[in-house]
Amino acid sequence: MGPNLSGLPNIGRTLISARSFDEYVAMFALTEDDLGHSILDCPGGAASFAAEARSRGTQIVAVDPVYAAAAAWLAEHALEEAVRGNRHTGSSIDSFVWTFFSDITDHLNRRTAAARRFGQHLETDPATYVAGSLPRLPFRDASFDLVLSSHLLFMYADRLDEAFHVAAACELARLARREVRIFPLISDSDTDTSQLLVAIREAVSARSFTTVVRPSPYEFQKGGNEMLIIARAAN
Repeated sequence: MGPNLSGLPNIGRTLISARSFDEYVAMFALTEDDLGHSILDCPGGAASFAAEARSRGTQIVAVDPVYAAAAAWLAEHALEEAVRGNRHTGSSIDSFVWTFFSDITDHLNRRTAAARRFGQHLETDPATYVAGSLPRLPFRDASFDLVLSSHLLFMYADRLDEAFHVAAACELARLARREVRIFPLISDSDTDTSQLLVAIREAVSARSFTTVVRPSPYEFQKGGNEMLIIARAAN
């Protein structure tokens, strides 16, 4: 999302990750009450969360610039990316916490299963997947109760500057009737993200949103066990 982050074939600098419903529930500490409200997943990538949430009756939309690609290509690419991500993880296996996934084979199996579910749902229910790119998304103010954003902000701190982080976070907040949850708060490159967190909190607070950092029950990348919650002030 943003310059050079579309995930299309000529880019290759970011991973189009395939995370599952269970992984989202853990990352964002989602409750049954949360799943009973409307949700925006941004960026959705190749996650099967939207497909699995839809099957449970959740009103959900996923948005990502990669959804502009042909569905058949993207379904195949999602599987390729799951394998690529698994190889990357295996090359630095000690950088990860092996509690959610039992081992590197379990990681591969669960990510490829999620990629397949995503590809199937993309082709049968394409309206769930909207092509869009932060920091400006094609939705009206307060369109969703809950906005979820994983592994973009902070994660690519070496490629996305402070101005992008602030604009993107403010845009996500604009769309949320209740709150935004951003996970994790660390980068993939060991770039210090503390100033980005301060800048985001100051910017959204100036727009009358409240912020809090809370622990997440999910930790895969070591140290990645917190999320930022941006909540709309009560009227």
